[in-house]
Amino acid sequence: MTKILLIAGTNTDAGKTVLTCAMAAYYQKYYAQKRLGIFKPIQTGIGDREIYQTLFKLEQTPEEITPLQFETPVAPPVAADREGRKIDLGLVWRAFESLRQSRDLVLVEGLGGLGSPIAHELTVADLARDWGLPAVLVVPVELGAIAQAVANVALARQFRVALRGIVLNCVEPRNEEEIANWTPINLIESLTNVPILGILPYLSDAKDLVKLAEVASDLDLEKLISDRVICQKQILLQSHH
Repeated sequence: MTKILLIAGTNTDAGKTVLTCAMAAYYQKYYAQKRLGIFKPIQTGIGDREIYQTLFKLEQTPEEITPLQFETPVAPPVAADREGRKIDLGLVWRAFESLRQSRDLVLVEGLGGLGSPIAHELTVADLARDWGLPAVLVVPVELGAIAQAVANVALARQFRVALRGIVLNCVEPRNEEEIANWTPINLIESLTNVPILGILPYLSDAKDLVKLAEVASDLDLEKLISDRVICQKQILLQSHH
């Protein structure tokens, strides 16, 4: 059965792309016998789709990664209005369904935050609910992160999105004191009742696949993507005992 995971964020530039890349690098390294798919439902401007095409061997066409793209780098309904186009979610859904049928794991990168619009009447949270997408929430390590985490978890609960965990992401270099003060793990878990799966450090080169897989290994990802097949990571660990 195909596993699906939505990588959602508290806002734009929270670190969804970095976490998606880290998880993809991890999966392709330790689950080499499995087929990975990456899906960005809608993209405005240039960015994520091009990164995924460059970094990973996905056996996907650009349209299979992102079926709907707008040139204007603003929210999709605004971009659609400016370009005189419509947001065809039927097209997006059909592309998603086709990918899901041919992959073992599909990572779906959201756009903006959970409350960001994908159409005039719909947000990312609506999409997650309607498509039944379990999610992981990326929270940037910065002042105000606690409130962002609490608000987005509340939004996920309101829309009945199955939130599997939170990943803290250092969008800038952060020291231990800043991390402890701005994103105290025990407090965030107490306030949200959602487990924190780990902290992504700041990466000076976010396209280094070896480093991406390494930092992903420090996150508690197995509960999100593992299945009954023993992954290569388990084999490697067993060989050292």
